Amino acid sequence: MRMGTRTSSRIDALDAALALLRDGDAVSLESAARAAGLTKPGLMYHFPTKEALMLALVDHVVDRCEAEILLRVPDPSAATPVELATAYARWALEDDHDASDLVAFADPRLRDALVERWSDRFRIFATFDDVEPALRTRILAARMLADGVWFACASGALAPSVDERRALAALVDELLAATR
Repeated sequence: MRMGTRTSSRIDALDAALALLRDGDAVSLESAARAAGLTKPGLMYHFPTKEALMLALVDHVVDRCEAEILLRVPDPSAATPVELATAYARWALEDDHDASDLVAFADPRLRDALVERWSDRFRIFATFDDVEPALRTRILAARMLADGVWFACASGALAPSVDERRALAALVDELLAATR
């Protein structure tokens, strides 16, 4: 619950745990509590286990990503698959990304549960099932390109330059232009 401009200790804990990931640190109940200025029992009030904390982190990141993507769509409630794919690609190619975006891969012991949660929650492409095959393939190609840039930038591994990202955005536009 928010009071004025003060955030809840739950949100503070999630943001603090993401900052740990961003800085390349491991997340544990102890480290997240310390980073958020809470006691471990105080953190465990919100997240009784590390798995609960990590799943909540996935939800927190997915909520943020989807909100940022949907800002690029004129009317999210009536968005077409091409508009959603374009918005996703623009987000991946234009925004800054860091290691906290890769929360689904942050704990090898929980990876299956975290990836499953990410896949269940990140539903921006869920409406594409009824799209005709040729269009679906173009959207998938644009998504795979965007996924690659997002992952490279978030991980810092072979991230494309700003100019390369602009050129890739033009390629996405070409790829999806035939579908508009």
